[in-house]
Amino acid sequence: VRLVESGGGLVQPGGSLRLACAPSGDVFRVATMGWYRQAPGKQRELVAEIASDGITNYADFAKGRFTSSRDNAKNTMYLQMNSLKVEDTAVYFCNADLTEDYGMATLNYWGRGTQVTVSS
Repeated sequence: VRLVESGGGLVQPGGSLRLACAPSGDVFRVATMGWYRQAPGKQRELVAEIASDGITNYADFAKGRFTSSRDNAKNTMYLQMNSLKVEDTAVYFCNADLTEDYGMATLNYWGRGTQVTVSS
């Protein structure tokens, strides 16, 4: 099983994008899920995370512009990004604690990332 992100692309400043992330196959349980990003030459940083009960936590730069949500029936997490800025340009990675099957350990997984480019 791996995490698969989608929805990245090129957008103008002030525009919007919606990212999605889901496991590549059926899993037993998905706990906390999160979005991280990494810009060229910078460290990977937390964007937002969302627990299985829907409680969210956002980085300061994401508050008021980004909204994280999840559909537990589909084990899918979303990131709605509005009012995008040039400095939001980065590779966005999905992260999740998930249990592949009953009785197995809960492990932390990363997706391969999706590029978000904000440019005029």
